[in-house]
Amino acid sequence: MYLTEKPEPMPSGATPTVLQAIVAKRCIAATYNRDAVILAPHVLFTKHDALHVGGVTLERGGQVPKEYKMGVFKLDGLGEIAITDRPFQTSELWDARDERFAAALIAVEG
Repeated sequence: MYLTEKPEPMPSGATPTVLQAIVAKRCIAATYNRDAVILAPHVLFTKHDALHVGGVTLERGGQVPKEYKMGVFKLDGLGEIAITDRPFQTSELWDARDERFAAALIAVEG
């Protein structure tokens, strides 16, 4: 049997890219405040009617951050988002009950 229809194109853009990275446990590369960053995204959620990413910054401006923490990034503030080949493990800092995320979760890395 042959398929007669073309498969649907893969969604593109920031939201599907982040969702795919969360599911695949792959880091994303992006720009944030004009700096190149590598993030391990753990959650996508809404806050004040805008999408946000909760994740650990693994690199900023080519350097490892001084503090290892779960940060929150407005999705619109992240530019040039791309999934990397770099895998990540769930951070011990991740807590789905964290009140920053609990009210409006869209996707959670588990």
